[in-house]
Amino acid sequence: MKTCAIIPVKSFSRAKTRLELDTEKTEIFCHVMLEEVLDAVSKSKHIQKIILVSKEEQAFQIGKKFQCEEIFDETESSVNNAVNLADSWISENDFSRSVVFPQDIPFMTTHDIDILFNFQIPSNSVIVVPSRHFDGTNALIRTPSDIMKTRYDEGSYKFQFEAARNKTNHYSLALIQRIMLDIDNMSDIDFALKKNIKPSVCQKLREIFGIDNGSS
Repeated sequence: MKTCAIIPVKSFSRAKTRLELDTEKTEIFCHVMLEEVLDAVSKSKHIQKIILVSKEEQAFQIGKKFQCEEIFDETESSVNNAVNLADSWISENDFSRSVVFPQDIPFMTTHDIDILFNFQIPSNSVIVVPSRHFDGTNALIRTPSDIMKTRYDEGSYKFQFEAARNKTNHYSLALIQRIMLDIDNMSDIDFALKKNIKPSVCQKLREIFGIDNGSS
């Protein structure tokens, strides 16, 4: 079954405002997050193509290292719109399912992705991985990709379930810790550093945020 990963990427300068970083550090931070996500996804045997949807040139430059398909998102109006753009490409290129990942889950590993795809996936189904606080969606597998329109930008993963429920009886929740951990604020960073989740990423975050090894 041919699977395509969709990664919507907001312009770095507009991303993660709650972290209150200056422009240079924000761009470095976004670069680190996206590269970690792409590295994990590109190594998964379950995914044959990665689509980046963005208008951020730096994102496309990073994506070239991973042979990503580039879709220019002129408006950056919503995650749903970005996914719709990718869905159009998928329908024209004979992919049978898709998985959507956000750009801000740098702790995810290829092993986590393989665990997700090792779930029994019927031919007409939806699988959701929520965020750590259960207030968002950190992975969404749709089989086929056009089984439902996504409902990001509304908050809880439950909105995805509601959309899925209207289309199929096969929808489920998967709880995979590192996929569930996105970075929106300093409490998310503190949580990851205290648990030393994916140590190489934690070290990069310490350097960006000026955090001593002994203070986490």
